[in-house]
Amino acid sequence: MGKKCGQQSINFSQPPVITSGANIVGPEEGEGPLASGFDWILDDPLFGEKSWEMAECKMLEESAKLALQKIALQTQDVDFFLAGDLLNQIISSNYAARGLEIPFFGLYGACSTFVEALLLGSILIDGGFAQRVLLSSSSHHLSAERQFRHPVEQGVQRLATAQWTTTASGALVLEMQGEGPRVNRGTVGKVVDMGVSDVHNMGAAMAPAAADTILTHFQDTETNSDSYDLIVTGDLGSVGQAALVDLLKQRGLDLEEKLQDCGLLIYDTGKQDMHAGGSGCGCAAAVFTGLLLQKLREKQYQNLLLVATGALMSPIISQQGESIPAIAHAVAVTG
Repeated sequence: MGKKCGQQSINFSQPPVITSGANIVGPEEGEGPLASGFDWILDDPLFGEKSWEMAECKMLEESAKLALQKIALQTQDVDFFLAGDLLNQIISSNYAARGLEIPFFGLYGACSTFVEALLLGSILIDGGFAQRVLLSSSSHHLSAERQFRHPVEQGVQRLATAQWTTTASGALVLEMQGEGPRVNRGTVGKVVDMGVSDVHNMGAAMAPAAADTILTHFQDTETNSDSYDLIVTGDLGSVGQAALVDLLKQRGLDLEEKLQDCGLLIYDTGKQDMHAGGSGCGCAAAVFTGLLLQKLREKQYQNLLLVATGALMSPIISQQGESIPAIAHAVAVTG
């Protein structure tokens, strides 16, 4: 039996093991409900650096190092490093890779990057191309605002549909053997564009891609909502999650009771003014390496489907009036 199943999915014959995870978050994230699951909460979003961009580079690199340190590994023990971020030319990942000196694949899938890396790392291990893979992704609120919207110094009022880019990074170690949750299967997303062009409403742009990937995953892998204890998206926020629920109901699938979203989990939206919730490459990375990985290890979740979404927009092309293409990748993880 082949490893490819259906049109877009993969069954791993030797499911890779998640042996370690680590994360670093900013001050706002540390004030949220998931604080106990974060390894390092920064007091200063500059992280001792001279710019927000260099602070993000440092976050990504340090979270990757921390994931290795937790299981007493050195960088030379790793076959490949897979990483991505939101900034132009994925500079956070490139500069982190410079410091780590591990053979490197740079990835860009916007907020879906963490699961894209998890999928590709699993393929490398299950395919026999690697024994051990390190993966990481990051985002920084202040660097992302400067690139995609408005420098925060301008004090531009954010719309109610806008999401707050998390200041966070997360890293995982995947191995062929060991103890920990396993990546059993995954679904590679397709780019979906329903014509949404509002860069302040990424949830609406990404929800159709999430719906497409979830439905495809169930069809390809012959699973259904009962196969999973929890289905977690990242990061649709309140607007996107409501749209996803509606889109799935139109296809005869009611997941409202089983769905959660990393962008809504990471903040206390009742007390913290994050509008529609969190977003960014670091959001799903920090939530998974913190709360969700802990619950998988403790067997509170036996089977979890993580579906990370990404708005594949460019500031330049968006200013030219182009719509926002989106993608969603999924991995099924067993505790």
